[in-house]
Amino acid sequence: MRNLDINVLHLDELQIFGLWGKSNDKTISNDIKILSKKYHSMVSLPEGKVFPYFVLARNYDEQSKDFEMFIGSTIDKNELESLILSAGEYAKITVKPKLRFLWGVSVGKAKRYFYTKWLPESEFKALNMEYEYHTEKSIGKHPTIDIFFAIERKS
Repeated sequence: MRNLDINVLHLDELQIFGLWGKSNDKTISNDIKILSKKYHSMVSLPEGKVFPYFVLARNYDEQSKDFEMFIGSTIDKNELESLILSAGEYAKITVKPKLRFLWGVSVGKAKRYFYTKWLPESEFKALNMEYEYHTEKSIGKHPTIDIFFAIERKS
């Protein structure tokens, strides 16, 4: 895989609203579909009409490959749970799949590159929280999404 551009930036705190679920490396694709469908039903908007849209993973367990997943946006509905994305440093990768149906493969490659190549050679450590940030750019002719990884400088 070619090297991906990774930018380190400071993000302000952001409150988002959505739904939590459990997932695993083996079931993530199906889990995203199920939780996304439920989320879109709760906000009464079809898929592809909610922006920004977040797919967040945190508390990844290396042994079991389990993690917590959050699907949501900035739309505040009473029945949705609130999540605060902490202010701090984040590493950002922009993913540009050649074909739309390759989103999952492209995101997986970007995450592997971040954790196995970039992170070990950087001055940062991961904080076990990452999210896909979908905007209107995610549905265009040449779609892109940004992946943000919570990081902090090594001591």
